[in-house]
Amino acid sequence: MHRQRPAQRPTLIVPLVLWIFCYINSVHGALPTTQKCDEALASPLLHTAFTSSSVFSSGYAPGYAKLNRRGGAGGWSPLDSDHYQWVQVDLGSRKQVSAIATQGRYSSSDWTTQYRLLYSDTGRNWKPYHQDGNIWAFTGNSNSESAVRHELQQGIVARFLRLIPVAWSEEGRIGLRIEVYGCSYWADVTNFDGQGVISYRFKVKKMKIIKDVIALRFKTSESEGVILHGEGQQGDYITLELRKAKLLLQINLGSNQYGSILGHTSVTTGSLLDDNHWHSVVIERYRRNVNFTLDGHTQHFRTNGEFDHLDLDYELSFGGMPYSGKPVGGGRKNFKGCMESINYNGDNITDLARRKKLDTSSFQRNLSFTCVETHTFPVFFNATSFLQLPGRANHNTVSVGFQFRTWNPDGLLLFSNLDDGTLEISLEEGKITVHINVTTAAKNYRADLLSGSSLSDGQWHAVRLVAKENFVLLTVDGEEMSAVRSTSPLSITTGGTYHLGGYFLQTLFPPSQRSFQGCMQVILVDDQPADLHAVEKGTVGAFENISLDMCAIIDRCMPNHCEHGGRCKQTWDRFSCNCDGTGYSGATCHTSIHEPSCEAYKHLGRSSDTYWIDPDGSGPLGPFKVNCNMTEDKVWTTVMNNLPPRISITGSSRDRRTILQVNYSTSMDQVTAITTSAEHCEQQIIYGCRMSRLLNTPDGTPYTWWVGRGSEKHFYWGGSGPGIQKCACGMDKNCTDPKYDCNCDADAKQWREDSGLLTYKEHLPVSQVVVGDTNRPGSEAKLSVGPLRCHGDNNYWNAASFTTPSSYLHFATFQGETSADISFYFKTSAPYGVFLENLGNTDFIRLELKTPTVVSFSFDVGNGPVELTVHSATPLNDDQWHRVMAERNIKEAVLQVDQTYRTSRLAPAQGHTRLELFSQLYVGAAGGQRGFLGCIRALRMNGITLNLEERAKVTPGVMSGCQGHCTSFGVYCRNGGKCVERYNGYLCDCTTTAFNGPFCTKDVGGFFEAGTLVKYNFMPEAVQGASKDTKALTQQLMPNDVNLTTEEVTFSFSTSRAPAVLMYVSSKTQDYLAVVLRNNGSLQVRYNLGGLREPFAIDVDQRNLANGQPHSINMSRHNRSISIQLDHYPPVNYKLPDASDIQFDLVKTLFLGKVYETGPIDPVLIEQYNSPGFIGCLSRVQFNRVAPLKSALRKAAEVQADSHPASTSPVSYQGKLVQSNCGASPLTIPPMSAAPNPWPLDNTDAETPLNEERVIPDGVNRDSAIIGGIIAVVIFTILCTLVFLIRYMFRHKGTYHTNEAKGSGESAAESADTAIIGTDNPETIDESKKEWFI
Repeated sequence: MHRQRPAQRPTLIVPLVLWIFCYINSVHGALPTTQKCDEALASPLLHTAFTSSSVFSSGYAPGYAKLNRRGGAGGWSPLDSDHYQWVQVDLGSRKQVSAIATQGRYSSSDWTTQYRLLYSDTGRNWKPYHQDGNIWAFTGNSNSESAVRHELQQGIVARFLRLIPVAWSEEGRIGLRIEVYGCSYWADVTNFDGQGVISYRFKVKKMKIIKDVIALRFKTSESEGVILHGEGQQGDYITLELRKAKLLLQINLGSNQYGSILGHTSVTTGSLLDDNHWHSVVIERYRRNVNFTLDGHTQHFRTNGEFDHLDLDYELSFGGMPYSGKPVGGGRKNFKGCMESINYNGDNITDLARRKKLDTSSFQRNLSFTCVETHTFPVFFNATSFLQLPGRANHNTVSVGFQFRTWNPDGLLLFSNLDDGTLEISLEEGKITVHINVTTAAKNYRADLLSGSSLSDGQWHAVRLVAKENFVLLTVDGEEMSAVRSTSPLSITTGGTYHLGGYFLQTLFPPSQRSFQGCMQVILVDDQPADLHAVEKGTVGAFENISLDMCAIIDRCMPNHCEHGGRCKQTWDRFSCNCDGTGYSGATCHTSIHEPSCEAYKHLGRSSDTYWIDPDGSGPLGPFKVNCNMTEDKVWTTVMNNLPPRISITGSSRDRRTILQVNYSTSMDQVTAITTSAEHCEQQIIYGCRMSRLLNTPDGTPYTWWVGRGSEKHFYWGGSGPGIQKCACGMDKNCTDPKYDCNCDADAKQWREDSGLLTYKEHLPVSQVVVGDTNRPGSEAKLSVGPLRCHGDNNYWNAASFTTPSSYLHFATFQGETSADISFYFKTSAPYGVFLENLGNTDFIRLELKTPTVVSFSFDVGNGPVELTVHSATPLNDDQWHRVMAERNIKEAVLQVDQTYRTSRLAPAQGHTRLELFSQLYVGAAGGQRGFLGCIRALRMNGITLNLEERAKVTPGVMSGCQGHCTSFGVYCRNGGKCVERYNGYLCDCTTTAFNGPFCTKDVGGFFEAGTLVKYNFMPEAVQGASKDTKALTQQLMPNDVNLTTEEVTFSFSTSRAPAVLMYVSSKTQDYLAVVLRNNGSLQVRYNLGGLREPFAIDVDQRNLANGQPHSINMSRHNRSISIQLDHYPPVNYKLPDASDIQFDLVKTLFLGKVYETGPIDPVLIEQYNSPGFIGCLSRVQFNRVAPLKSALRKAAEVQADSHPASTSPVSYQGKLVQSNCGASPLTIPPMSAAPNPWPLDNTDAETPLNEERVIPDGVNRDSAIIGGIIAVVIFTILCTLVFLIRYMFRHKGTYHTNEAKGSGESAAESADTAIIGTDNPETIDESKKEWFI
């Protein structure tokens, strides 16, 4: 049965509520709540409570091993000082242990420098004390008298404690006195045998619960079992169960019958929970917010769906499921093991069951209130261990079995030398393999078996092998499906000895594996259980470097240190993270591989495109794609939404409004990250209406409103602002009906429109639009919501300038216990200085410039100071921006400077991993360190950008912001662009260049039709009264440059027609400069500076350049020296004759495409080359510091926009001038007709980075796209047909004559230009051949 969703249910908008629950007795049993748990527990004990592995003599008995006591020989010492010794304390009952202290043996040279701690409830099945993800080794003593005390980070509850000396005095032997600190412990315990269940009946039939607190402790040797379960008839449920020795919590606060609300939520935590040791669980729920804590590790999550209450019927059961729940509980096992201190919302369930205060008539069966212990005897192996056990010798059958658990995919499980061969059971790539080799005088026999998969998962797995004459059977986990048989000819004779976990002796057939890291238990040899107690006493078998009665397996992937969805993989002693596809990198997938914003991509030199950004870096927000548009002065970030444009709305009223949901290509949190850091955001909203009112109503409540960030309603429209219930026309007072503040509010029968930009970024983006007046006859509305557009990144430019060595900024303590990343930019001229520092008791973290070429990253997490240094090949105090990135996690530490210099260091395998700091974070200088002088910006620590500017405003010696960006970023301004400083960054001024774009790299080109020309006047009288920008351009050459001795000429061209005038510069004298294409398409430069009878002509290239390919010209003259570079070829130098003048007198006008001059002009040039004019494309045109074509195109754009360009502008044009991107065309474009514009203007400046994809918004109207595509294909087909017909009818116009010799084709075809262009050489075309163009 499903719950019906109410029409409107309050949305939970409060943040995660964290409570401090005062149920300490409920969680930990009867612990004292008014005094510190710090009693001396060992000193009051009798001598008999202390035992040991051995005793040196009677005076060294373990009973004398009490702190500060001098009885006997002053402490305990074993017979032999080796790694097999231990001393044990029986506390008499289970105690809460909080600390431990040690001393050496009194007045001696005997002490223990390092030891491990084991604990147990029964004196068996020991568990090592863990800290920082490892079996912890405590630091002991350095002399015999001083006591060393350690507080236990994780308090333990145990009756027996065992200390294992790991290292001891080099001057003496093992010596030890101990004290244990803690307090008494008591708890109600219940034993579950897999049948009995405790049922907690509610006081009312149905419970509607808004908050829960469930706490209990459990221990079990089973990997499956339901711990608690409750359900309701409306589909709600809560289940906590063990599944594969992990704890699984499933909760559902409600789904609806339509499936639009799915409330099922599943969370897994922990592992290896079948170790028969106590584990504590606390579940805290308030509405949909849940804290799920296992053994002190808490997961915070929010349940799915929209409901807040847990509706349960009748009861909550502990230990199993009396009924089948939801999800279906078929095949689930009840819990088998012990529980204590079961509490539900303050009720002690265990105590109520023991006192029979619960209704137990049906479900409390087979329960007892003492914990029944299991009797397994695990053995722990490391890489140098083995266990030797005796078996039957000279027998014709091998029958062995055992259980094992490990993380390693390979290892030797069992090896035996047979009488005439070998037997090996190994783990290879997670599978069990058996190799039997038997050698006889006649022949060698071999049997190989393989079974199982993925057995290195940390779970217990059972192996059983029976081998006899001509028969071998291998079974894994008791499953018949896994049984593998072999009937190979075989004869077995046992050798009588079995090695488990390792074999290091020489043999004729050595095992494929030599050792095993993991645990074994339930060992059977020749069908007899192995007597491991006798092995421990030394009466049976032999062993080396094993731990008996203990399994010290550690799950290094729990808790998972791989962040951001990284996949954890582990072996016995280490783990690794696979970060593929996460967007993060590093040993723990902590550091984002993407830049934080479009602004950052621009300052890497990137162009407009689609990019992944990650605004919070290593924070919780994942990377996402946005469109980045790098304009000349701003960097726009665009986030698309899925609302189709001009979506039609009818049938809505004030009582039944239409709600349009606006979804974005990113999550709302990700969009919020963009708007929060942006300088400005805007979003266009358009309401088209016909008899559909918008805002103003008689009672003031608008008909239509929009919902923004935070689910807040907003009653203003585009073009207006918060609190002003108007549209743009109401603000400008130009509505069609002046009585209203919106065009649509006039309720006209004609279509009207209210549109504008929403610019209050704290309200953006638009998430919903609610429409309420389209239900009358003839009433209709059309709504459009544009993409969210933002520019600027306040975080990227957030900077502070430190002006004195003692100045610093302080912030809250840095929280980076297990993962810390720090990134920032700095620039300085000082030789040294501390960037930042944060201190703890002994822990610290520091980044500093130690010398002009060395950056240092140092820290201490308790294992001693660590320092990483990066050495730069060039000085870093060059007053340019440099980037520093440092990361420290439990795997490694990394320091990187400027994406170039990087160093790293692995963390120690054993040791402290948590960085514990308490002081404030100091940026600049602190603690007597050498202060930093210079600028720091974009300081981000663990994904959070510190607001340096705000803090600097109230701090003496520190100033907000930082100037001098052009010293670092000016290199990005290309082609003569000028870097201009801004408060937040810089921009490239391309005014005096022939380029546009954010970096002056976007080609500016124009397509010239027949008769089109561009004219640029240099003389002062031509620009009188011109605009400021115009004067700025013309004054580049005025007044001193009208007589030139130097010219710099650059342009690109592409044409299929010759002859033509590409560029002509005239003067008020006979002087001129011309660049022309001759009749044969070759390029010629003509100089006439006076002094010569004929102009000085330079034939730059004899090839036909009128071949439709782009060609570039770079030419410069200084006095008599001329240098000309064509395309990619090396420059060629020429020299004016000695008789020629070197001064270009009274420069007057520059022409492009055609010459139309009234003054002195070369008549030969005009007659031969000027008609019909240049037809093709010119781009990148620059003459000295003037860009005439760029100016002409700007004027053409102003004319097209009717913006009344200044009539006194120095530039003018005739004919049709169309902007084109021919300058950006590749060299391999094939020849094409000059009639149409072959280079339609588009965004070819955008560079496409590797592995980047373009975002296609979900809201694309696919039907419109398909129809548009069909129309385009039809039009293209018609045009192609027309072109062929025209060419056929006028085909004689397609021929031309070449002035080249007949034999020139062969040599021309071998030119380098032909090889690079990759097309046939058009100069070799025969006169009778035709050109065909489409």
